[in-house]
Amino acid sequence: MKIRELVMNYFSREDYVPQSKKDLLRTFKITKKDKKIFEKLLKSLEKDKKIICSNNKYYTYNSSRVITGKYEANKRGFGFVIGDEFDVFIRFENSMYAMDSDEVCAIITDKKPDGNFEGKIIKILNRATKRVVGTYQDNDSFGFIRCDDVKIIYDVFINKSASKNAKNGDKVVAEIIKYPDKNKNPEGRVVEIIGKEDDPGIDITSIIKSYDLREYFPNRVKDELEEINYEINSDEIARRVDYRDLLTITIDGVDSKDLDDAISLVKNDDKYTLYVHIADVANYVKERTYLDKEAYLRGNSYYLLDRVLPMLPKELSNGICSLNPNEDRLTLSVRIDFDKNGEVLSHKISEAIINSDYRLNYPQVSDFLEGKKKANELGLEGLEETLKNMQELMNILNEKRNKRGNIDFDIVETKVILDEKGKVIDIKPEERRVANKLIEEFMIAANETVAKEYFMKDLPFVYRVHEKPKREKMFYLAEFLKRFDLYINPDNVTSADIANVLNQLKGKKESALISNIVLRTMQKARYTYEELGHFGLASKYYSHFTSPIRRYSDLIIHRIIKDFINGRLKESKIVYYEKNLDQMTKHISETELVQEKAERDIVQMKCAEYMQDKIGNVYVGEISSLTSFGVYVMLENTIEGLCHFSNMDDDFYYFDETEYKVIGKDSLNEYKIGMKVRVAVVDASKETRTIDFKILGVVE
Repeated sequence: MKIRELVMNYFSREDYVPQSKKDLLRTFKITKKDKKIFEKLLKSLEKDKKIICSNNKYYTYNSSRVITGKYEANKRGFGFVIGDEFDVFIRFENSMYAMDSDEVCAIITDKKPDGNFEGKIIKILNRATKRVVGTYQDNDSFGFIRCDDVKIIYDVFINKSASKNAKNGDKVVAEIIKYPDKNKNPEGRVVEIIGKEDDPGIDITSIIKSYDLREYFPNRVKDELEEINYEINSDEIARRVDYRDLLTITIDGVDSKDLDDAISLVKNDDKYTLYVHIADVANYVKERTYLDKEAYLRGNSYYLLDRVLPMLPKELSNGICSLNPNEDRLTLSVRIDFDKNGEVLSHKISEAIINSDYRLNYPQVSDFLEGKKKANELGLEGLEETLKNMQELMNILNEKRNKRGNIDFDIVETKVILDEKGKVIDIKPEERRVANKLIEEFMIAANETVAKEYFMKDLPFVYRVHEKPKREKMFYLAEFLKRFDLYINPDNVTSADIANVLNQLKGKKESALISNIVLRTMQKARYTYEELGHFGLASKYYSHFTSPIRRYSDLIIHRIIKDFINGRLKESKIVYYEKNLDQMTKHISETELVQEKAERDIVQMKCAEYMQDKIGNVYVGEISSLTSFGVYVMLENTIEGLCHFSNMDDDFYYFDETEYKVIGKDSLNEYKIGMKVRVAVVDASKETRTIDFKILGVVE
């Protein structure tokens, strides 16, 4: 047996205990003469990611105690290593000074009664934070940056020679040149001064900079836009299915400018023919162009309250690719024939041309379908029957999905309203009304239809997958649900099981608590070239096909479909997709996460800004979450704040994790998720994006 195999067999033993190099030299009886050869072997194994060395101890990646993943930092100093199968809690003193999103390797040191793990980082494999954004503070001999990102708990030291002459209060971008270590803050170099911290709109700009989002299109992309043929010639029309005679409408937000989907519906007796028309972006954005490369780098559009960072330039996203009314537009259209029960009888995916008749919006259509206003009051004369038929089909499809186990958490989103200077003037729940649900239902139908067809063709494709919850989390959830006489089989949980639990809770006090816990057990949806199903939608085949203006995933799918329709999906193209789809889907999954984080950070910041001049105000809210350090309360306008135990000064409170409630030691006062309470605003910080409440009493 070769020495490499011998060493790896030794490392792979179940009873292997991490050893130093000196220990290993002794174990393998390495002579002085062979020491360098052995050390070279260890380095080779490290390079090949077979073993890992930390603090002069050697570990194996395949050990059940070792986990590699991204470090998710918390503003309080602790964090989690996010692994494929489970997550590991890391205390600050065990973090090796890792920063948010660093790729790390950790060992598991403890398993908690609730099934969660605690661990210790043993090596930082790759640093993710290359730049920081924050406010520059000047001292006599040096400066430092107070970072905007609350997950970066360190101030960044700036040598005077690296300050770029920044002044107190400047918002700056800095590169990290040295990472934090024991008793040492990170060190950086200012690369850009973006304005004063109180300049209008600088707060959102700072978040854009912190995520290194692409604000502007390069000149070479602008040059390519001038070369695009924006006219639709007769030859192009002749080779497409012509749907211009269909009554076609778009339904979008009031302020939407990139209209990438339109719908038509024909009802005959008890059968429905639905047409979902999607902008044919691939006709204009060709592969391997600068325009395409820029869209790929962005991955998706970013909607950041008072501005949009689009995936495609406005000449396309708001122009020729937007399905504006009374204009011919090229589409990929899906025709689906349904019976009265919502079963698909047949379908057809075609390159088509449409001419939308009406540009409608969600409030307008919802007001009509919900019976709040008449059609003539809303400018919907002549559309009454079509809209009611659409609502009919929506209800049929929704009921069918619910029967198969669709999980609907019905999460309320936050709507932030700004004035012309970017200051918050109101915050309220984002309405999810009947028109929103109608479009959502029809888009799901199209996404499922397209995914199923191309899976059956056994061709390379991009799927939107939502995998089953991790087994460890299901065991914890099953134990938790038993307290409420609710049961699931953790070994074989289905989406129908989860949906059934949520349905049983409707109208009950525990609904908010259990829905919150169930949501935390779910995995994150992502893109992949493998069809793994969509657990949340209880769908076996699912894709994202309906938004190619703002999602690169959909653009890839459109290209595959067009290649197939036009006979271009030859063996060489199939090999190309098979070779590249893995990396492409990983990239667009990452850009989606960045998008979500940036949008969430901005909303949290603006919520805190809104509450800064409301210190002392009293509100009624609902307890939304419980932690070991306090109680989170959500107000009716969706703003959430923390009632820290230190602000609950009528008693000493602690979190009883077993019973999932907060209890007063002497008073035995209890606080549970879902309870209504009166709270006073104690503090709010736009900089830290935090809001502090104090509980004044329970609302009966």
